[in-house]
Amino acid sequence: MVEDAVPLEAVHRALVVKLRHQGDVLLASPVFTALKRKAPHVEIDALVYSETAPMLTGHPSIGEVFCIERSWKTLAPFAQASAEWKLFSQLRARRYDLILHLTEHWRGAWLSRLLGPRWAVGPKVRGRGGAWKRSFTHLVSTPLASGRHVVETNLDALRRIGIYPLPSERVAVYRDANNQEQHRHQLEKKFALKDSIMTIH
Repeated sequence: MVEDAVPLEAVHRALVVKLRHQGDVLLASPVFTALKRKAPHVEIDALVYSETAPMLTGHPSIGEVFCIERSWKTLAPFAQASAEWKLFSQLRARRYDLILHLTEHWRGAWLSRLLGPRWAVGPKVRGRGGAWKRSFTHLVSTPLASGRHVVETNLDALRRIGIYPLPSERVAVYRDANNQEQHRHQLEKKFALKDSIMTIH
């Protein structure tokens, strides 16, 4: 047990931030499953890049999937600021109690500060100073074990706050709207999941 575990009864809404590529986002899906199992009353949202949203859309443990468009960087300053403000306003309206930031992206640290959740979890990053560390209430030290799967690394964010996923929850969840079994096997092979994607239709 961790001494500073988050009291889940005090958490009503949580945001999981995973700003990476499609495979990385798919491998974060067990985080939603395990958190929802431990705290079924919590509404859990995701923040991802728009092109990766299909990896989580339809996940039974996710309430809303919010998206960032990479193309915002190419917009004129006012248009970019307007798009960013709209997203921030949507996130702020959700009043998150808990943020789980699963990457080293600075946006997660900024959001943790600006959205003001009671608890925020982020990775320890070598070379990051006080600004990064003060953005989170809980920092995750990921063991550098050889061959350790990315799924386990993502789940370390939950272990840091006192949630220990069951073996059955360490499974990627993907909504296959077209019921294409071949596509599921392609994803398993590409992301080294060894027949461990649970599909929902």
